[in-house]
Amino acid sequence: MSRRITVLACLVTTSLLTLTATPAHAATSYADTDYVALGDSYSSGVGAPGQSGTCLRSANGYPGQWAAANNPKTFQNAACSGATTTDVLNTQVSSLSTGTDLVTITIGGNDVGFANVLTTCTISSYDGCAAAVQSARDKEDAVLVKLDTTYQTIRSRAPDAKVIVLAYPILFDTTSAYCGVGGMSLAKRQLINDGDEELNDLIREHATAAGFVFADARDTFAGHGICASAPWLNGLTVIPATNSFHPNLSGYTYGYLPAMTAALS
Repeated sequence: MSRRITVLACLVTTSLLTLTATPAHAATSYADTDYVALGDSYSSGVGAPGQSGTCLRSANGYPGQWAAANNPKTFQNAACSGATTTDVLNTQVSSLSTGTDLVTITIGGNDVGFANVLTTCTISSYDGCAAAVQSARDKEDAVLVKLDTTYQTIRSRAPDAKVIVLAYPILFDTTSAYCGVGGMSLAKRQLINDGDEELNDLIREHATAAGFVFADARDTFAGHGICASAPWLNGLTVIPATNSFHPNLSGYTYGYLPAMTAALS
């Protein structure tokens, strides 16, 4: 056998031995995890199939999908469509306890009046849209105080829990001026996206200061906003109207769920 063939054989043998000697990583088990989802419509699952009740909760939202895939010891979705920080404090944090291990939350959008922004920008002029976005920005300082109170309350009720604060996706694709028949103008879309970015950055800052993990869903949703060729968010929807400007099933599956999963690693 030539020297070249001998060396090659040794390299192959060594590589195989290395591969077989490396233990496989065991999948993380959540069998002892008590998980509670808090927040607004982006956590209750609005926009996904299977919504029910006054809070429009769906098992196809990211909390339900994660629970189905990971089988935690307990799972409760206390999130509710339309919820503000006040609603979280008044009706949702009671779901937490000293035994809670994992908490997820999206909150803040309704506090700044994001629904009003979207309605105004849909039916009004550019100037009307700009005024609505500015009005939302003017509320941010007060909202940040409420966010801090909410985060502190979550920590006091679930002192040992890992808390994941998820971002809101950037709603609109702006790579093209065209957004379908009746679609929102590029200028309006950019205004809304800029306000969305600003709110998310503030949420990230305050969540991190509270010692929580910020899951930036803006990254996982990138390229799939409303008006994109493959949107993961619903545009203006007539039936049901509540689905408007919320993630669709793909958004929860490929946008929010990976963001949550990455935050757990």
